[in-house]
This record gives sequence, C-alpha cells and structure tokens, in this order.
Amino acid sequence: MENLQVGGNLARRIYYDDTLNIDKILNKVHCSNALSFLKRVPDNSIDLIITSPPYYQQRDYGCGGIGNETTEEEYINNILSIFNECSRVIKRTGAIVFNLGDKYLNGNLSLIPYRFAIKAIENKKVFLINQITWAKTNPTPRQENRKLIQSTEPFFVFAKTKDYCFKLNDYLSHLDRKNKKLTITSSKIGQKYFDTINQSSLTMKEKENARHELKKVIEEVHLGKIESFRMKIRGVHKEAYGGMDGGRNNQIRRNGFTIIKITGNAMKKDLIESPVEITKGNKHTAVYPLYIIQELVKLLSNYSDIVLDPFCGSGTTCVAAKNLRRNYLGIEINPEYVALSEKRINEVSNCEETFYE
Repeated sequence: MENLQVGGNLARRIYYDDTLNIDKILNKVHCSNALSFLKRVPDNSIDLIITSPPYYQQRDYGCGGIGNETTEEEYINNILSIFNECSRVIKRTGAIVFNLGDKYLNGNLSLIPYRFAIKAIENKKVFLINQITWAKTNPTPRQENRKLIQSTEPFFVFAKTKDYCFKLNDYLSHLDRKNKKLTITSSKIGQKYFDTINQSSLTMKEKENARHELKKVIEEVHLGKIESFRMKIRGVHKEAYGGMDGGRNNQIRRNGFTIIKITGNAMKKDLIESPVEITKGNKHTAVYPLYIIQELVKLLSNYSDIVLDPFCGSGTTCVAAKNLRRNYLGIEINPEYVALSEKRINEVSNCEETFYE
C-alpha cells in the first residue's frame, strides 16, 4: 500500500496481488489503475458497468494514462483492454455501458466511438444491444462556422447473453406518468375489426381464432390493462417494413392476423435529452449527467446489484447507484478525483433518485 499526499490529505493507492474478495471492496472508490485493478476482480461478479473513459486528446485529467496516446489506434486498443476485462467480470445477466466522445483531427471527424464499438463485438464475447444517444440541450458553443455544433454522444450498451436484466417499465418512468391517458371503455371499441374479419379472405379457422383473440384484447382494454390496440389482417392491411420478414409479418402470414397492444406508456426510444452537467464547484472537467446514469441503472439492474465504474472520475455512477439502492464500486487513478467522488457519495443520505420532470 502506498500513501500519496493530496492537498494536505493522505490518499491511498492500493496494489493488489491476488484475486479480490468482492464483498470487501464494495461501496468504495479505489485509487488505482483501472486495468490492473480489474484484472484482480473475480469473473462473473459484477451486475452492471457504466463508465466514460477519458476522451482521446481532449482533456488533461492528470496522472497521464488513457487519452494521451499519440495515435487513435493506440487509444482504441487501450480502451479495448479495459473493455475486455469488463466483459470478463460482468455476470451473464449483466450489461456494460461505455460512453465515448468523438474528435476532429485535421478537420476530419474521427468516428472513434463507433470504431471502438465495432472492435468490441468482433470477438463475439458480447453483443451490442443499443446505442443510446445523449442529445445535449445546452451543447458547448463553437466559433467554427463551417461545421454544425456537436450536440450528441453515444452510450453503447453491451451484454454477454440474452438473459441480461432489462427493466423497460423502470426506464424514463416519469415520462410514463406524464403520458398516461384515460382508459378507453367505449362499448364500440374494436367492433370494426369483427366486420373486417368477416369480410376478409381468411379461412374459417383463422377467422374463428381472430375473433377469439379480438375479444380477449378488448377485455384487456376495459379492465385497464392496456390503453388500446391495433389489429392487422392478412390481405386487408399493408405489411410492415415493405413485407420483409419480421415478428409482425410472420404472425400475419402464419395466423392470418396480428394484434399490436398499446400500453399507454411513453415510447422508450434510444435517445435521451439532458443538459450537460454543470461543473461549477466540481474540479472534474467532464461530468456526465446524473439523470442519464440513473435511468441506465434503473433499466439494467436490480436493487442490491453491484454497479462498477472503472473510470470513476467525480463519482457520478457511484452516486447514481447509491441513490437507487445498489452497491457501487469505483476505480479512479487520480487521488484528487477519488477524494472528490467520495465527498459527493457521502452527501447522498436519503437514497432518493433525482427526477427531471
């Protein structure tokens, strides 16, 4: 163990020689190199990883390391070394979220985040679930008048198996509350579909099945289980996606019809709007929004799960985890940021999530 003097205080940089006992390192931010620390984390021990590695040649975070490479290829390879350890330590029900920013080099947008994502799935150990786009409502103004202002960043969501935790109803649930409408209880709801079924070219058996399923879904509306529905019938309604194979078209071809249930919740898109986090009073130069991280934690984990951030920075991921009653584990190479993140985490007392209504 090595003691480092930081602003008059002692910060500990810990070196581990053996595999770590996961229970003994939880709910702490550890001052360490991310790669060397991750190599000592047990296999299949982490439920969720959310992180934002230093961007390529963008900022000086102190302590050198990733982000200061001389070539884009070297930078991407170093990020992949971290990512490969993340894919090892994540559980089969877990997910990995990496947020990266892009950079112009010699007037050319480098597409570094996408080059990383393509490389990350090449070995087939993980697959890419979604690219969630962060749309910044207050992007940094630029003096450049021959390029549009960059106002988006990707959050790539990877999983190890198809058993990954995915709690869609918990994601952006405040939008669901705003989007709710009165349940339709009219006695006429769905009646037009009975007429359409009778007039269609479906076989007698298909018509019988269609009427049966139609009655069931109408009952769901009256009971308030769903808001409404749509029914598509073979030979009557146009096929989706130009007739290409897919779940809806396959059902229509196989059964003669398909029913699309509408829950009344807001549509959960792969885009989330949020302002850039205000950094006043926060010494860290790049802070991603607590709001976005909390939504990802709610979507991809359960209470008491372990959430890891190998580039902890100012501690936003750990704060989000503690707010939402998850265990957290932070790794940060800069002792000043370790102290900053611990201060922010210690200020979390009520374990109440922050909503943006």
